[in-house]
Amino acid sequence: MQSIFREYDIRGIYKEELNESVTKLIGYFLGKEIKKHGDYAAIGYDARSHSPILFNYLVSGLKKAGITTLDMGMVPTPVNYFANYNSFDVNGEFITPSGSIMITGSHNPSEYNGFKITINKAPFFGEDIYAMGKKIVSLLPTDMLVPDFTETVKIDSKERYITHLSNEFSFLKDMDLNIAFDCGNGVADIVMSEILNNIGLKSTGLFCEPDGTFPNHHPDPTVEKNLIDIKKEFQNGADIAFAFDGDADRIAVLTPTNNIKGDLLALLYSKEMENPTVVGEVKCSQVMYDEINARGGKGVMYKTGHSNLKVKLKELNADLAAEVSGHIFFNDRYFGYDDAPYALLRTLELIHKGMDLDAEIASLPQVYSTEEIKVETTESEKFLIIDKVKELLENPPKDFPEIKDIIDVDGVRINFEKGWGLVRASNTTPVLVTRFESTDEKLALLYEEQMNQLITKAKGLL
Repeated sequence: MQSIFREYDIRGIYKEELNESVTKLIGYFLGKEIKKHGDYAAIGYDARSHSPILFNYLVSGLKKAGITTLDMGMVPTPVNYFANYNSFDVNGEFITPSGSIMITGSHNPSEYNGFKITINKAPFFGEDIYAMGKKIVSLLPTDMLVPDFTETVKIDSKERYITHLSNEFSFLKDMDLNIAFDCGNGVADIVMSEILNNIGLKSTGLFCEPDGTFPNHHPDPTVEKNLIDIKKEFQNGADIAFAFDGDADRIAVLTPTNNIKGDLLALLYSKEMENPTVVGEVKCSQVMYDEINARGGKGVMYKTGHSNLKVKLKELNADLAAEVSGHIFFNDRYFGYDDAPYALLRTLELIHKGMDLDAEIASLPQVYSTEEIKVETTESEKFLIIDKVKELLENPPKDFPEIKDIIDVDGVRINFEKGWGLVRASNTTPVLVTRFESTDEKLALLYEEQMNQLITKAKGLL
């Protein structure tokens, strides 16, 4: 049960792990944390059939802790985050939430669900989540009475969000552009079509109806097979295309010739900023860091994970942060959280200003980068394997490529003369994540081969 309390959110299988007792306790202990800052929490949920059930359990736990729930209903995760920066009329008094909880399984299979937590405008994650998890696990099975409570205060964070983005990007109204986007039956189109229509842009949406069974394809835009349908829209006249994950905090940006990953997207966005500070994660291409630094900006490498990057972004007062997977965090002109509809509009803004996305990508130093390659393991062994890899690298095999230096901020990223290799433990699934990059394709494959041998050896030492 402790494994559902993860580095940057809570995630588990409905009923089997996220059942009534556990969810009510999560609501109670989160309520005690939120209570340190105020009496109101804003709650939203995604399209999964069990999300409203978990909502009621959560409301009950929050009430026992003395928290009143501001209910925004089914919304994308960015709308949930947005609520933290707004005041709402509660019985004649304007209230700003002291925290928010988004009930979402994101891109996980339909049996999963979870909670993304913000308290006092900051992510609640890491050691705070782990410590809360230990308290809850120690109480199970529990006789602690958390009575049912379903009374909430309705708020309309969605319309506030739609109005804000529509107004902020109203200057795009003259664009002669055919836009296509794929919601994957997640919750993105609760806001996306209306925003584009308000601005006056031409768009075609695929799989816009929220359906937590995801009948058309899985809502994970990092997986190539999930992009088959949206890519067909280029044959139907689309100029630019986008794909969202299940809760709309991640985006894929597609042109007729490129699938632009989050790290290169960050590089493109940064070109419109003066001497920007951009926070990336350990999976980001070296090209991103080098190009930003060469133009007078500052590229900062940090841990993977939406909560980690949000905290680092605010700590450095950076302009932007990004993950390869499509989490894009704008602190420049925005609130510093990951927001896929907002990233879509900032992409259109680049085009509006005259940027040719494909030409910009073609002008970058050419490198060969693998996709994220996942190595299956177990929750209990994944971090132990990383520790063993670190030990083995202290005295690497004789035929191992020459190591320039090692970055261990998150797993192990080894810099070689003409590229790098990464292995890190996923914080959300029982896998190791690897990625390799080089100016020479054969070298990238060699790095992959040698690292895999090291991982196999590390596994054998456990």
